[in-house]
Amino acid sequence: MPALDTTGVRAERLARLRAAMARHQVDAFIVPSADPHLSEYLPGRWKGREWLSGFTGSVGTFVATQDFAGVWTDGRYYTQAEQELAGTDIRLMKIPAAASLLHIDWLASTLQAGQTVAVDARVLGLAVARLLGDALKARGIHLRTDLDLLDDVWNDRPGLPAEAVFEHVAPYAVATRADKLRATRAAMDELGAGRHFISTLDDIAYLFNLRGADVSYNPVFVSHALVEPDGATLFVADGKIDAALRARLAQDGVRVAPYADAAAALAALPGGTLLLDPRRVTAGMRAAVPDTVRVVEAINPTTFAKSRKLDAETDHVRATMEQDGAALCEFFAWLEPLLADAQRAPLTEVDIDTEITAARARRPGFVSPSFGTIAGFNANGAIMHYRATPEAHAVIEGDGLLLIDSGGQYLGGTTDITRVVPVGTPTAAHKRDFTLVLKGMINLSVARFPRGTRGPMLDALARAPIWAAGIDYGHGTGHGVGYFLNVHEGPQVISPAAMPEPHTAIEPGMITSNEPGIYRPGHWGIRIENLVLARVEESTGFGEFLGFETLTLCPIDTRCIDISLMRGDEVAWLNAYHREVRARLLPLVDGAARDWLELRTREI
Repeated sequence: MPALDTTGVRAERLARLRAAMARHQVDAFIVPSADPHLSEYLPGRWKGREWLSGFTGSVGTFVATQDFAGVWTDGRYYTQAEQELAGTDIRLMKIPAAASLLHIDWLASTLQAGQTVAVDARVLGLAVARLLGDALKARGIHLRTDLDLLDDVWNDRPGLPAEAVFEHVAPYAVATRADKLRATRAAMDELGAGRHFISTLDDIAYLFNLRGADVSYNPVFVSHALVEPDGATLFVADGKIDAALRARLAQDGVRVAPYADAAAALAALPGGTLLLDPRRVTAGMRAAVPDTVRVVEAINPTTFAKSRKLDAETDHVRATMEQDGAALCEFFAWLEPLLADAQRAPLTEVDIDTEITAARARRPGFVSPSFGTIAGFNANGAIMHYRATPEAHAVIEGDGLLLIDSGGQYLGGTTDITRVVPVGTPTAAHKRDFTLVLKGMINLSVARFPRGTRGPMLDALARAPIWAAGIDYGHGTGHGVGYFLNVHEGPQVISPAAMPEPHTAIEPGMITSNEPGIYRPGHWGIRIENLVLARVEESTGFGEFLGFETLTLCPIDTRCIDISLMRGDEVAWLNAYHREVRARLLPLVDGAARDWLELRTREI
């Protein structure tokens, strides 16, 4: 989809949308950041909010009336949204991190009784649909969910992705498809459900040991699935699964059906009990289920299963982290001499993305980046989800800080790491902020907690040293990470914005990011991120206690540290971490990369 480069294009598109609203007698139209699978990263066909507004962040809701248009998003995207919406009549509607549905309150309080709100039920989460319906009904406002006005106004709207589906095979696929289906059916039996419908793409990819390329950065494919006692149906577009793969799926009782048939298959269910996850299925799919079918609502069993990596999977992840770390050594060995060379050609943020991806691509098992690289120099580093483009980027020169958040998809795991390096001479203020972030990251790294502790309850551990300085940051501290799957994975999350519900508990085998930060808009941003593995550390009379194994292997730049702010145990942790990084990466690098590794892992 071509980038929007003029405000006039957006104004014309909004005018077309309002004309379509008038034709259908709609007073407000909602465009969520979602597809029929409630994905975070969307195929082009469902990037309607971006097409209308020009806001490219991964989280946000667009609402239009005849005299208003706005995008609701949270603090991670305020600066980005202000820049991308500048010059238009589309307003940025700032929401606290814990109030992602604030647009519902706005609609309920702004519209009058008898007016109509429309949203496409095929991209509206069931849980959100219920909240929206209740809020509007209480005010006498009508809700229509049968309209996709984007089809009326988006003339060159992309079709379904056509990339082929492929198998994730041994040795990286540790559990067989048959074993995963058996485990899913056992969980269904415990819930009293004979059938289970799944729409979330990473759950489907996990369950069937399949991968694809329909969504940027996440190796998933557009599909739905219906699991039954004696078989399963995979709904996927024609031509994406070849005959040989179809035959192997059939051996495990998996039938392939057209993607468009999923809703009809639900409508044709003969009765019985169906398991649905209300947070992971759309209102449109739920509406297709006949009244004769009893619906059990619970979290998808696969969501729990894929989050708890098997021992053999974590072995592959450790090996992947070594390869990823070696690639980063090569990258930083290329970068640092350039930063120190006053006579060099201009170096830009775009160059960072190009070189770090090239370094990873030279490593065995690499498939693709796991998200768009964030390379932000000085003020751009304070934009939490910043993305440099050939059209808009900074030249890296002078003094300051360069934040680099990047990751890779490998056959043996998914990586996500953030490091900050000094450019020129870091100031005392740079070092203070960097050290506070490092202290927060270490604080969570060494945590011990009873099994069953909800992830959101751990968030304060990383924030405590930062809060003590009167500073905070506007994003969660940790998200789950998949196994050659989505870089953002549930059900666990370490964030103050998340409710500490039972399904957010940290369990052995879960891989989670640990990424506190400090952001000073217009000046600099600092984030230090490692991935950590939850494991049982000890069992006492009070139960099992978990801790974290740090998986990420890459030096943390000690030139940015104010050692006077570090406790002895924090210094000891950092030195021990660097000893392990050096020992595990030295066999994989040589030349300049080896020299860089030895230099940056010296004890402090």
